[in-house]
Amino acid sequence: MTADDSVLRHTEGHAGYLTLNRPRALNALTHRMVRHLDEALTAWEQDREVATVVIGGSGERGLCAGGDIRAIHDDAREGDGTASLAFWRDEYRLNARIARYPKPYVALMDGIVMGGGVGVSAHGGVRIVTERSRIAMPETAIGFVPDVGGLHLLAGAPGELGTHLALTGASMSAGDALLCGFADHLVPAARLPECAADLAVMAVPDAVRRHAAAPPEAELAAHRGWIDSCYAADTVEEIVDRLEQSGEQAAKHAAQTLLEHSPTALKVTLAAVRRARRLGSLERVLDQDYRVASVALGSADLVEGIRARIVDKDRDPHWSPARLEDVTDAEVERHFRSLGEGELGVAEVTA
Repeated sequence: MTADDSVLRHTEGHAGYLTLNRPRALNALTHRMVRHLDEALTAWEQDREVATVVIGGSGERGLCAGGDIRAIHDDAREGDGTASLAFWRDEYRLNARIARYPKPYVALMDGIVMGGGVGVSAHGGVRIVTERSRIAMPETAIGFVPDVGGLHLLAGAPGELGTHLALTGASMSAGDALLCGFADHLVPAARLPECAADLAVMAVPDAVRRHAAAPPEAELAAHRGWIDSCYAADTVEEIVDRLEQSGEQAAKHAAQTLLEHSPTALKVTLAAVRRARRLGSLERVLDQDYRVASVALGSADLVEGIRARIVDKDRDPHWSPARLEDVTDAEVERHFRSLGEGELGVAEVTA
């Protein structure tokens, strides 16, 4: 158990268990929690008694709602950004480590799993969802861009589903998460505790097989027609136009959602998810995430978006610029420039 109990840690049988333990904040990740997780992985990697790592969240609402964005808001507004950059640097390195961890890393993705919660779960080797799972990368709603390597997963989703999810921030059901490559197995929520306990005494495939249920239908599958057609457009403006003209009510709703989000964040996100397809590896995408986050940290939209959604909760952000057509190509490109000696550099480490 850690000193501040924000991450609970114990071993049982041949499994090491990590529990994110800030239930009142829906287990939102702090920098200290990221460090605790990394310390545990370091210890257990060399521990012959630990064969499997299992991560879950305390409380009934979900694994993790993301990073502590209120802290990022305060740092961006009143600080110099140093704390947020240090947090992202360690968080993204942890995401890369999870993906390459040499022992089975089992993520129990019950309930809400968003943003940073995706980063500590969906890059694992065995990802379990339940019928209660709601998984999302909702960053554009707060003037930010999907990070923690989420774009690597979204870029690999069928057709243009990843583009739709990245831009709108829409939640995936368990079936959607399985379809889009964010999860591997469904275990009914009522059986999750028993499944977790069996991981201490059984091989991972056997424990999962014992409790898994048939995959549910993916809700997004029925919308592939208009999603693939509309989101294949070259610009966000054209995507919105196609959505509005498609004749599908769900498409019109998506268009309205986009028009409520940060124009700059939308344009950078579209560029980022398409670059992620070309980048290929998770590590290269994480390096890109860090460049984008470093620029976004100094933007007015990030502070304003968090204010409107989390601080004041008036849901009335005033974006700058306020219109898609006023976001220049040069502004978008600025988010992808090399940081020189300030690069994250995880792709170099794993090369």
